[in-house]
Amino acid sequence: MSTRDLVILGTASAVPTRARNHNGYLLRWDGHGIMFDPGEGTQRQMLNAGVSAHDIRWICLTHFHGDHCLGVPGVIQRIARDGVQHPVRAVFPASGDVYWRRLRHAAVFADTDVVTEQPIAGDEASIDTADAPFALTARRLSHPVESYGYRLVEPDGFTMLPEKLTEYRLGGPLVGELQRVGRVTAPDGRTVTRAECSVPRPGQKAAFIMDTRICDAIMRLADGVDLLVIESTFLGADARLAAEYGHLTAAQAGEIAAKCGVRRLVLTHFSERYPAEDQLRFADEAAAAFGGDIVLAQDLDRVPVPPRRRLEPTSGSETASV
Repeated sequence: MSTRDLVILGTASAVPTRARNHNGYLLRWDGHGIMFDPGEGTQRQMLNAGVSAHDIRWICLTHFHGDHCLGVPGVIQRIARDGVQHPVRAVFPASGDVYWRRLRHAAVFADTDVVTEQPIAGDEASIDTADAPFALTARRLSHPVESYGYRLVEPDGFTMLPEKLTEYRLGGPLVGELQRVGRVTAPDGRTVTRAECSVPRPGQKAAFIMDTRICDAIMRLADGVDLLVIESTFLGADARLAAEYGHLTAAQAGEIAAKCGVRRLVLTHFSERYPAEDQLRFADEAAAAFGGDIVLAQDLDRVPVPPRRRLEPTSGSETASV
């Protein structure tokens, strides 16, 4: 599978509303699904979104406030009930281990042994992603309880140029050898290097940042990402409350995206204090600082990761294009 998108299962903050379920997000990345912060009702939202328990390979919790974790029992039990065979790694703050245990075994069910745990601690943690085509790291944020944000990074690669392969009369097994080894002997006897037949392919990046005040960790997580999913619990008029409770405003989310060179900004985790007619104000406040693509998250939306950047050679040099 080559799908790279975000399936939004819920967008409310502490209290769900008629239109917004508790948090829940599935980042699908080439067949590797990362479930972030499954709040209450996530299992039913999965059904509504056409998401299967078999799509989940990681469950990553930012922290143990209820709107970010009360869906864990249903998700785990669905993984067991549906007979998922592949490993599912659960990542969560080590300081909340007692809460994880309660959620993991919240009710009687026929358990599964595919779920393994990877508690994280410290200011930064690297997460074991096994054979996945990306690295995953976490950084501690600023919230009244220990909370982490996550950053996914695909390694840089290269894209072969068909016109160059034709020029050097390379095809079939020779192309495979060139990709693996980095150089090959062409049919005319010349040594051809991979650099002569390809352009760099920057790896794609994504970040998931929930409950936090402004802090240095946010900038490190969001730096240069293609997709930033970030809480924007409050509007600017309530900035004092945001700081007091350890949250961001929509304007701050826009400022973060602008400073970090984000390509697509997804605003979510909206407070129930705001009526439906105020929703567009979140995007407007973010847009005052960020001129890029802004998505105002809605339950059951699917948000694609922006198309890959590609470097094209022009007149002997390389320039970025999308």
